[in-house]
Amino acid sequence: MSVPKSATATLQYLDSTQANPAVNQSQPHHLHSSAHMSPPKVVITRNLGQGAQAFLQSQSTDLEVAQWQSDEPCPRAWLLQTVPGATGLLIMVSDLIDTELLSAAGPQLKTIATFSTGTDHIDLPALKARGIRLGYITDCLSDAVADLAVMLVLMAQRRGAEALARVSRGDWPQLPWHPGLMTGPQIRGKTVGFLGFGRIAQATAKRLLGFGIAKVVYVTSKPGVSVKEDYYGLSGDAEKVQVEVVSDLSRLASESDVVVVGCGLTPSTRHLVNAEFLSKMKKTAVLVNIARGPVVDTNALVEALDMGLIFGAGLDVIEGEPDIPADHPILKQPRWLWSLCRTF
Repeated sequence: MSVPKSATATLQYLDSTQANPAVNQSQPHHLHSSAHMSPPKVVITRNLGQGAQAFLQSQSTDLEVAQWQSDEPCPRAWLLQTVPGATGLLIMVSDLIDTELLSAAGPQLKTIATFSTGTDHIDLPALKARGIRLGYITDCLSDAVADLAVMLVLMAQRRGAEALARVSRGDWPQLPWHPGLMTGPQIRGKTVGFLGFGRIAQATAKRLLGFGIAKVVYVTSKPGVSVKEDYYGLSGDAEKVQVEVVSDLSRLASESDVVVVGCGLTPSTRHLVNAEFLSKMKKTAVLVNIARGPVVDTNALVEALDMGLIFGAGLDVIEGEPDIPADHPILKQPRWLWSLCRTF
């Protein structure tokens, strides 16, 4: 039912720095009085920035907005307390959407939008069973993540993090120059393998053409089946680089000089990069993960780096982030780097 433009809704905000979300008595701050007709209720789990907040304010006659105003993740208790009666829900990747929360929301919940590309924090079958539509981000970060992937490839190959650490420790004066000092493999003429070949992976491959790569191999969720979408015109670059879909993970691991992990996280892709996969990679190869942390078995990666089974690794994500203690084994590895870019 549409709400008359003249209606005055209740725009609600809860400042996490001033209220205890675990206590039922904590109340949102009311900016407007109630309307004669109840407007649709939307729950938002984070501050969205100045521009978006101004837009929300402009919609105060059409919506009842309950929003967690902090830049920190909203507590589960607050979300469960606030979501009943909501028609729409705008969430972050840190918010778990499961049957408990959907039941708390009630049958009038029709739409969920997630401020992320990945959807592994959402129970998709539960949404389908309830007829709830899901919106997610598809392309706004493709360029940013592809740029980051290229940085991780080059830094991992050329030992950038290791060099920076040695200089920071004051080791440089004790490192006499010689032709092999801090050298690593180059990207020109090499084969780059992609686990998953969607928009971001293709954007990464397109950028790497400028560095003179010779071949791209990739696997998808349907082994041996080529991707339908050519987002960046790679098919028109056949004279510059060979692009081939493969059905065998072992072949991709053994042929690639760089492996870029870009697939979604599902039960079948969890620890897809495991000890067996890493053992088949070249000793001069590097691994880059721009997907989700659990796609790579971190313990297996640490062991592979320890044993020199691969040359290095560049991680945009890691299992268990952000709860990575100072004594985590990966932090002791000289030939790895981490972008500290939170999952999106």
